[in-house]
Amino acid sequence: MSPGVRISKVPPAVSVAALCLGGMTAALSQTLVIPIQSDLPDLLGTSASSAAWVVTVTLLAAAVAMVVAGRLADLFGKQRVLVASAATLVVGSLVCAMSSSILPMLTGRALQGLGMGFIPVGISLIREITPPKMAATSLAAMSATLGVGGAIGLPLAAWIVNSLNWHALFWVSAGIAGLVLLASVFAVPHVRDSHGGSMDIGGALGLAAGLVAFLVGISKGNDWGWASVNTLGAIIGGVVILVAWGAYELRQAEPLVDLRATAKRPVLMTNIAAVAVGFGMMAQSIVVPQLLQLPKATGFGLGQSVLAAGLWMAPGGLMMLLFAPVSSKLIATLGARITLMTGATVLAFGYVIAALWMDASWQLLLVSCVASAGVGIGYAAMPTLIMDATPPAEAGAAVGLNALSRSVGATLAAALMGTLLASNTITLGNTQVPDQDAFRLCFIVGAVAALLGAGLATFISARRPARSTDIVSGGSPQNGIGGPAAVSLIDPQDAPFAPAARTSDDTSTVTTKV
Repeated sequence: MSPGVRISKVPPAVSVAALCLGGMTAALSQTLVIPIQSDLPDLLGTSASSAAWVVTVTLLAAAVAMVVAGRLADLFGKQRVLVASAATLVVGSLVCAMSSSILPMLTGRALQGLGMGFIPVGISLIREITPPKMAATSLAAMSATLGVGGAIGLPLAAWIVNSLNWHALFWVSAGIAGLVLLASVFAVPHVRDSHGGSMDIGGALGLAAGLVAFLVGISKGNDWGWASVNTLGAIIGGVVILVAWGAYELRQAEPLVDLRATAKRPVLMTNIAAVAVGFGMMAQSIVVPQLLQLPKATGFGLGQSVLAAGLWMAPGGLMMLLFAPVSSKLIATLGARITLMTGATVLAFGYVIAALWMDASWQLLLVSCVASAGVGIGYAAMPTLIMDATPPAEAGAAVGLNALSRSVGATLAAALMGTLLASNTITLGNTQVPDQDAFRLCFIVGAVAALLGAGLATFISARRPARSTDIVSGGSPQNGIGGPAAVSLIDPQDAPFAPAARTSDDTSTVTTKV
């Protein structure tokens, strides 16, 4: 059993189910407001530009929370941070449920965004609480929760709004988050702080300032104009702050993010690939629903309601979860690097199908399923690559940085897809809507981004298969955690660490602390 893990009477499968429920709930909270987004100015008594921040503030809070929550988990225990993240989701949902004006709504949505820290912390905990035979599948399932939660969130939110009222969205969210809070307390083992250290407050503030400025510029570029002073100032200012933050972090004895470790090839290339794959995931999440909902009068739109569009998209999200065992098998047999390349290639193939075949709702359903399967396979491989190259004391922050990379890719996709859709339009009544070539161009760009991710993954160092002479004893399979161990055969410059209870990449052996 991994050092610092309390022996728990809760079966590992129950703990993993609790973590996956929490991940899906955190992701679901991000998409709750989509069905009412156009109505928010009237509902909250504010301007359209102010109402747009109801979506943006959640994105910004989530970006910061993913890294900071991971570091806090490394210092003070992962289960404690999971409980705090779930509690934040509950409070944020309740604040939104009782809001009728813009300021409390923004406060609640920011709190919901902070709850996204649950996902990277949950991912980094799984290997410490699961037996080797289920670790890879559990990691794949937890990694898929981001897509699954987002996929089921749209039809669920549309159904709630149609059946009840918009406040009910957040009451339901609060109820589910309450269940996650209880599950985090009673079904997730506590991993005691065995590493020590202190929180880098300056690093957290610097990262928050840089990310917020940069992501605001990217996400608001279409509204403000890409050449406007506000957009350029935010983007350039964010980059300058992040560069200064990096210089500050390199001088810290206990940095928020160990930039030297993240600069090693396996981590660096995985994170860059995560930006490309995150871009690919968000591209279809933005473009396909718009094409489904566009009026049939355009000649190519499919005239679906918000609820119907969400239902057409939902199976794609579930594909990520269904492919968790497939991803696990691929990682065990081919290695995480090849698995990431495979996932990105499948995602690109989905976009190629979309560019050629988008004349019916069932065709876009197929496109969504293929693309989502690719995302699920690729996302499952990333935590394995990151944790194989990161010391256990920094696993939470490292996985959080990878999740942030995906989020940055998604933000870039949202901005670029909006620009591309606005670049080629036709007139429908008194409104300008994207033409068919604009949608096709979006799918082509998504395919290129996914193929770029696959290409970047080729530069990730691969392990060579372990020999029988490398096997050493260790672990405690009687407790359901740990097991046989293998000496890692990685280039020490790329991955000098032997994290606890993890599956070896490109082998079926397990590495534990010995």
